[in-house]
Amino acid sequence: MKLHTALFASLLFPILCFGQASVSVSVSPKSTTPPKSGPPLAMVDGQPITEDDLLPQVEGALRPLRDQEYQIKKRALDSLITQRIVDMEAKKKGVSADKLYEQEVDAKIAEPTDVELKAIYAVQKEQNRSFEEMKAQIQQNLKRARIQQARQEYSTHLREQAKVSVMLNPPRVDVAVDPSRVRGNPKAKVMIVEFSDFQCPYCGKVEATLKSVLAKHEGVVALSFRDMPLSAIHPFAYGAAEAARCAGEQGKFWEYHDLLFADQNKLDQSGLLDKARSLKLDEKQFNTCTSSEKYKTQIQQDSQDGTRVGVNGTPGFFINGIFLNGAQPESAFESMIQEQLSFSPTPKS
Repeated sequence: MKLHTALFASLLFPILCFGQASVSVSVSPKSTTPPKSGPPLAMVDGQPITEDDLLPQVEGALRPLRDQEYQIKKRALDSLITQRIVDMEAKKKGVSADKLYEQEVDAKIAEPTDVELKAIYAVQKEQNRSFEEMKAQIQQNLKRARIQQARQEYSTHLREQAKVSVMLNPPRVDVAVDPSRVRGNPKAKVMIVEFSDFQCPYCGKVEATLKSVLAKHEGVVALSFRDMPLSAIHPFAYGAAEAARCAGEQGKFWEYHDLLFADQNKLDQSGLLDKARSLKLDEKQFNTCTSSEKYKTQIQQDSQDGTRVGVNGTPGFFINGIFLNGAQPESAFESMIQEQLSFSPTPKS
C-alpha cells in the first residue's frame, strides 16, 4: 500500500478507476468544524493544534495502515484460535496435537494412484526425466498437499464445533450518507456507501453485483451513492454526476443512475438528454438544472470526503464503515455483509 497524505494525494498519487486501533471519523456532505478536544499537539501564537485538527489531514493515509494492522492481527488470531482448539481436542484424547493430526487426518489419506500421478506428470513433465524417475517425488508432493488440505479442513471442523467469540473488530470509518440517494431501507442494518464514477468501467461492472446483493438482502442491506468523478481520465463523468442529481430533482435519480451505467458510451450532452427523455423528465427543468451547475459544490464535497477517508480509486465502498476496494466479486460483499449481520456491538456503559 502506498502511503499518502490527504493534502497531497491528488498531486502525488493519481486517483484511478479500480477493477479491487479503530477509528471513527464522521464525513458529512456538509463541512463541519471539529471540536478542539484533547491535549494540544502544537501551539501557534498561543492557539492549540489538537488531534481533532490533525485528523482530517491524515485520516486518508492512516486508514490503509489500520487495515493492514487489522489483517495482520486477524491472521495471527485465527492461527492462535486454531492452535488452542486443536490442543484442547488433543488433550481430550490424551495425545499431543501432532499425534491427533496423524490419527485423525494423516492416516486416512489414501495413497495417490498411478493414474493421478501420470496425470500430474503429463502437466509437469520435465525433459529427459521419465515417469518412473519422477514418480516418487510427485507422489510425495501430492500426498503432502492432500494432508495439508485435510488438516486445514479438520481444524476448521473443530472450530465450527467449538465456542469461539472473536472481539477483534476491523477499523471503521463513519461515512455519512446522502438521504436523497439511498437505494433500499435507509435504516437497514447494513449500509454500503459507494464512491463512484459514472464513466468508470469497473463501476459499471460492479452494478450487477450490487443489485444482486440488495435483492438478496432486501430491507436489510441498503446502498448510498456518493459522487467521485475522475475528470482527469473520464471527461464525461462530472456531467453525468450533475445530470443524475438533476434527475433526482424529479424523483428519478436511481432510474437515471441505472441508465448511465447501462450505456457508458453515451455520456455526452446529447446522450444525457436522451436518457432524460426516455424517463419522461421535464426537459426544460432538466436542461436548466444541468446548465447551471448547481450541484458542483456538492459533487466536489463528495469527492473530497472520499479522498479524506482514503479512497484513491473507484469504485470504493464502506460497508458499515469497513473499506472494500474496487469491483470485487459478490462473494467479497457477501462475506462482509454476513459478518455485519452477525455482529452485535458491545453495549455502551
